[in-house]
Amino acid sequence: MGVVPARIRADLGEYLRHRRTAMAPPDRPAAGRVSRRRVPGLRRQELAEAAGISVEYYTRLEQGRAPRPSREVLTALARAFGLAPGARDHVFRLAGELPPEPLAPDSEIRPGLLRLLRGLDETVPVTVHDGRLDVLARNAAAAELLGPLPGAGEYRRNIVHHGFTAAARHVLGEEGADRYARWATAELRSALGRYPDDERLRSLVADLSASSAGFRDLWTRGEVATGRSAEKHLHHPLRGWLTFQSEMLHDTERDHWIVIYAPAG
Repeated sequence: MGVVPARIRADLGEYLRHRRTAMAPPDRPAAGRVSRRRVPGLRRQELAEAAGISVEYYTRLEQGRAPRPSREVLTALARAFGLAPGARDHVFRLAGELPPEPLAPDSEIRPGLLRLLRGLDETVPVTVHDGRLDVLARNAAAAELLGPLPGAGEYRRNIVHHGFTAAARHVLGEEGADRYARWATAELRSALGRYPDDERLRSLVADLSASSAGFRDLWTRGEVATGRSAEKHLHHPLRGWLTFQSEMLHDTERDHWIVIYAPAG
């Protein structure tokens, strides 16, 4: 294992010590009985056993004297502490490691985000899609602006697949649809980079490659998406052509993307 800077060692040790002392000890005595425990939380030995590492090594981690822990050790510590994804990622960063990538996007939207969508029903179009680029929710304003989702098909909720349909050209116009198709293809490549073994994403690539010459041409360019902000001209079914400032916000823990269409001018 490589050498880790002293400041990182100290910060990691302090965090581990804080989390350990905050944990409830096993078999807490019933009310009225006197506990012989002289330390709050778990003992170092108890935590080390839960993580499957030696107490000597765990002690050195808390004291900031251990070399950089491996990713396997960090994963075991996070499991022993029962850390939520955000706290687990914090431990990895304190050790000078990148947090682990999720195996798949979360399937459920945060309740507070759903309330936000409903609160903006009459004013600002908002959509939510996941890391597989499938639409999870749209508010009423977005549904009115973008039109209904296709009624059938395996990829009816996928925003990349939408980019290669006639409906996209109706809403975005020819030039706008071409820009969107290029962006969507680059987004799909980015998604596959994050979930390289995801069968749904690979099936989507195969489906579009077989059905769309435009997709095949864009896919061979090897572009990866970077833009998260853009001005878009969209055709509203009742109000005609409108201009929006589109902004994408990322919920990293669930790998959900919130897209806000703010009216421009």
